[in-house]
Amino acid sequence: ELKQEIIRTLTADNPHIPRDIVRFSFKERAYKLVDDMDHTAIHFTLNGYLVHKDSDEGRRQSIRSSIEAGSFIEEAPVETSAEATEEGEAKDEEPTEDAEEEGERAEEAEAAEAAEAAEEAGAAEEEEPPPVKAPEKKLPNQFNFIERSSTTYHYPLREKGLQTDPAPFETFSDNVNQWYIYDAYMEELERQQRAKEKEKTKPAAVKKEDMKTGRKLSYVEPPHVESLSKVAKAAKIAERMVNLNMFDDIAQDFKYFEDASDEFRGQEGTLLPLWKFQYEKTKKLAVTAISWNPKYKDLFAVGYGSYDFMKQGHGMLLLYTLKNPSFPEYSFSSESGIMCLDFHSDHSHLLAVGFYDGNVAIYNLKKASSQPSYKSSAKSGKHTEPVWQVKWQKDDMDNNSNFFSVSSDGRIVSWTLVKNELVHMDVIKLSADGTTMQGPEGLQLLGSGTSFDFHKKIDHLFLVGTEEGKIYKCSKSYSSQFLDVFEAHHMSVDSISWNPFHMKVFISCSSDWTVKIWDHTIKTPMFVYDLRTAVGDVAWSPYSSTVFAAVTIDGQAHVFDLNINKLEPLCTQLVVTRKKNKTTHIQFNPVYPVILVGDEQGLITCLKLSPNLRKKPK
Repeated sequence: ELKQEIIRTLTADNPHIPRDIVRFSFKERAYKLVDDMDHTAIHFTLNGYLVHKDSDEGRRQSIRSSIEAGSFIEEAPVETSAEATEEGEAKDEEPTEDAEEEGERAEEAEAAEAAEAAEEAGAAEEEEPPPVKAPEKKLPNQFNFIERSSTTYHYPLREKGLQTDPAPFETFSDNVNQWYIYDAYMEELERQQRAKEKEKTKPAAVKKEDMKTGRKLSYVEPPHVESLSKVAKAAKIAERMVNLNMFDDIAQDFKYFEDASDEFRGQEGTLLPLWKFQYEKTKKLAVTAISWNPKYKDLFAVGYGSYDFMKQGHGMLLLYTLKNPSFPEYSFSSESGIMCLDFHSDHSHLLAVGFYDGNVAIYNLKKASSQPSYKSSAKSGKHTEPVWQVKWQKDDMDNNSNFFSVSSDGRIVSWTLVKNELVHMDVIKLSADGTTMQGPEGLQLLGSGTSFDFHKKIDHLFLVGTEEGKIYKCSKSYSSQFLDVFEAHHMSVDSISWNPFHMKVFISCSSDWTVKIWDHTIKTPMFVYDLRTAVGDVAWSPYSSTVFAAVTIDGQAHVFDLNINKLEPLCTQLVVTRKKNKTTHIQFNPVYPVILVGDEQGLITCLKLSPNLRKKPK
């Protein structure tokens, strides 16, 4: 595509003229197509008042202006007019008898006019005192023309809103309009000065807010300065262009590079490292959640917190785009670590977040606010332990947005956005002592939830993974019992996910080193993969029902394709090179052949799948 030559032929044809215009021909008595359409496009037209100084009208105007100027000057020398000069020049050039006669007549006429003017001037001197000498009036520049109606007149100051000068009616309305504009301008100036004084009186309060939790945009956007917002938008575009130039080789690889060595590897593939996303303030925080935006395919959200319950602190929520890997588009801080997040599938600006302290919140990216738009509290039924996963659901019957959350306290809660507040309802409660609820075949419902996922087609059906390693199949319709239980793992279920193509299949991973693929109608797993270390996360691919990827805490990423090899991964590659660093999460991009891998040092690595890893099934 880069080497392809595209020839563009520029013509004088107007592409916007109407085609196939038909008019009646009286000669042939039939409707005929009009072929010779006028392609001239007039972009600007102005009726000017300029006159060239060498033209006849220009000479007349110059003579008239010179005579007017000479009449006000005392004892002004009588100059020969332009016409006489022209006649004199013509006389020099063509010394004919007719020309000589015409010249004599012109001289006699001028002498008579000068004598009359002298007599009038003498009579005026006897009657009146001599007038003050007026400065010589300069001729107007014919090519520097200003229309008279566009000039501003200097009117006297008004008194009590009325005009004191008896100006003509035509100029009175213009004067009133000018005062209206003046009043509006002065009011705006006073308002800006008051706003500046208020800002000066509150410097400490603003700093305190910034020191607390705050959202910091990649550019400054004052609320009432439109010009700065325009500059910020231009600066944002310029920043992306600079980044694109800096990482041009990576952008070329992302768009065009295909690993040709796949042909010689047989069925195996590789992961090509692309961009690395890291923010200065998140280097000591672990990546706890990754989610791609459903509308903008290059935008993704990253949650930062800590999985070590002894080292809990603040958290951060960053939104990056592939167009600018050097700096996040949005940045939010939180007092508690973020453990999970999820974008709304229909309203892509809504982001649900779960925190380590048990709260859930909704961030609205359309609002320039440092705090979440909606947040739970102890009064509104927040969880008592960390929220491990949140998932948006379809809007309810009243078109209210709602999402579900699962926590270590054993509660699965439905949160509904009703009249600008979060209303909670416990969907199911996992009992820790096993005394309150009985499942089918006398199985006791034990444990605290760590992950869950809702079925893609059956709205009420969902799966819950617990810290004890069991997976429960539940329904929204039954709040007091579950449908089935799977003795899945020996340790905590870190992730669980339904297959996006096959409606019966789901996948789970655990810290017991295994990844298992299940049919929800069968109690035993269909596939079991031992990855020889704890598995942090697993994800299905969006382009094939048989491809999935997993990350382990030793810093490796594993990509499987059951259609090609049911026993071993097609690719096992080290993503994190530092010691004492663990990979925590992995996500496929819904459109592009790239994956994101997060680690405990706050680093996001973007990798491109080679052709062998993204073969679509027939």
